[in-house]
Formats: sequence, C-alpha cells, structure tokens
Amino acid sequence: MNLFDVYSIFPINIIKGKGCYVFDDKNQSYLDFYGGHAVISIGHSHPYLVKRMSEQLQELMFYSNSVRNKLQEELAHELGKISGYPDYSVFFVNSGAEANENALKLASFHTGKKKVIAFKHAFHGRTSAAVEVTDNPHITAPINSNNNVYFAEMDIQEVEKELQNGDVCAVIIEGISGVGGIQIPDKDFLTALRDLTKKHGSILILDEIQSGYGRTGKFFAHQWYGIKPDIITVAKGIANGFPFSGVLISDAFKPRKGMLGTTFGGNHLGCVAALSVIQVMKDEKLIENANEVGSYFIQKLRSLGSPLIKEIRGKGLMIGIELSIPVSPIRERLLYEHHIFTGYSGTSVLRILPPLCISRKEVDHFIDALASCINGIESRPGQSRDFL
Repeated sequence: MNLFDVYSIFPINIIKGKGCYVFDDKNQSYLDFYGGHAVISIGHSHPYLVKRMSEQLQELMFYSNSVRNKLQEELAHELGKISGYPDYSVFFVNSGAEANENALKLASFHTGKKKVIAFKHAFHGRTSAAVEVTDNPHITAPINSNNNVYFAEMDIQEVEKELQNGDVCAVIIEGISGVGGIQIPDKDFLTALRDLTKKHGSILILDEIQSGYGRTGKFFAHQWYGIKPDIITVAKGIANGFPFSGVLISDAFKPRKGMLGTTFGGNHLGCVAALSVIQVMKDEKLIENANEVGSYFIQKLRSLGSPLIKEIRGKGLMIGIELSIPVSPIRERLLYEHHIFTGYSGTSVLRILPPLCISRKEVDHFIDALASCINGIESRPGQSRDFL
C-alpha cells in the first residue's frame, strides 16, 4: 500500500526533536521556526511532558466517555483559570476542524438557523462545515458546498447588512488569520462585531486554533481587544503535538444528553498532555516569553530595512513577513543553507510560528540567516523575479 499523495513535502526525514530544534535521520539539526503549523508550544520532547505521558501510558491511554474521567474535570478547571474563562464550559475533541464543526453545530442548535458569516481568506479546517466556512474553493468538494455561508470583507457595514436579514446563526472569525497571511483584525471592527452579533441574536465564534494558547503574548489573541465571544475553539498548541482540541462555551448554551459526542475526545492520555502543557506554560512563563521575544523579533525584522520586505505583521510569536518577491526560494534557502524550518502563506508571506520557548539568541540566528538570504538576492541587480 502507498500513501495517498496529497502533501507537498521536503525530502527530509525528521526523527527527533528537542526544545526548538528537530533532527533528521542523518543527525542534522534544524532550528524550528514553524512548530509544525504552530502546534509545538512548549518545545519538542519537553522532559516534563514526556515524564507525565510515560507515566499515564503505564496506567490507561483511553476509555469511553460513558464513564467519569477526572482528568477531564481537572483539565477543564486548569484551562478555565489560565485562559481567563473560568465561567465557561468546555467540550474536548481531537482536532481544530472537529472543534469548529462542534462550535458551528452548537450555534445552529442554539439559534435554530443555519447561515454563517465567515471572512475572505479565512481557514477553519477541511471537514464538512469547517471547510464550508473556509474561503478556498480548491479544497471544498461539491458535498461541502451548501450555500449556507456568506464570505465578507472586514467591513462592518457589509457584515451588518447580512445580519439584518435575521437568518445568521453564527459569525466565525480567527483571532489572527494564519493561512490568510497573518492578518490582524482591527480592534474597532471586532468590538463592533461583538455588539452586532448580540443585537441580531447571532453567535460569535472565535477560532483561536492557531492564534491561541499564548502564541500572541496573551492566552487568546482576541484578549488584546477586550471582547468576549460566545464560543472559542482551541487546538494546535493545547497538547504540544498530541491530537487534542476543545470548544469553550459560554453559559448561554444549555447542554442536553447526546447533543455532542466523540469517541476519542478528552481521552486520558490527551488530558495528561494538555495538563502538562499548562503546567510548563506557567512554570516557564511562556506567554510572557512569547510577548517579550515576539516584540524583540518584530523590532529586529524591521531593522533589516530591506526593500524586499513589504510589510511585517504579527503579535507575539505569530509573525508574517510579506515579501515583494515569491517566498519559496527564501524559504528553501533558509532550510537547505541555514537549516531553519519556516512556513508560508500564499506566494509571498513567510510565516513564523516557533515554539513559545524560543530565545533572543535563536531569533538573532534567524535574523542573520534571513539577512543573508535577502542580501544574496539584492546583490543580483537586474535578475528576473520570474527566476525567484
């Protein structure tokens, strides 16, 4: 049997990770400035996480949600405290897409409606309703195209006009758009959006799957703007690479038996992984580190002063570097010449999502490598950008 060939991959076999580094099968180290799509929050193979998960493996990996799981209850309590949402409930599932599926389902149950407002260039997942609210027709199959979604610009008047129709169950928006190129919503826009959804009886869903869990220097990106959504979805950094996610739900929603369900969500091993992440984040002050090192990082990027850098966007350790040239050759040079993993958005944005434990020293190393790549291009006057 062969793998179903849907991924564009680098020919590098990563077999080990430690802190902010990963290693291939030739023992070549790579500085990880992408964290596996913002998944690695506390660093690869953190010893406390490894210890806690190893101990739990000796006891019980999984049992059904038909019995009490005190680890779920402990995780809910700790997540409520660290996130600033102790008065919300949580439903644990397995992936970001599954979290968004359940958030949209809850909104539809609650309002009795099915129309959703999402935003252009948004990404919310690849399954059913999650892909329907994702603005990418290339990954949306006919079965996912049910004409239930209106894609708006970040224009509050356009959104209000749609809400006035009275048929919108939810508005879903990312705390910071990752796949869309590290686009940060305007504070006034989000404040008005919160007010309008309340006014028109629609649910506001904040997708914090990539921008949450301390990445921006606050636990959730939307907390920079002082709003409280009805539902928040979390995944990626929640368990440092173990498949796990959650839906944080305000007390406006009343649960009923069988309303939501999952086989593997909230399993014992995943709960221990997520509890370990929270403990390390507190002990090592990783949210504070994301804020401090992220500010330093953006300052150093701006100091490069290269004409090839059009714009630098981001908060904390969620950073987009928009270039005036295609990003692919820069990314490849960083990888093959400097052994640094990065991500991308579209054709011209270098996407930076390192573990939250990254240090100034590692940022300096990245800045030197990026400067070398950019200077190598700038020193070739007259070179066609098609070549790049």
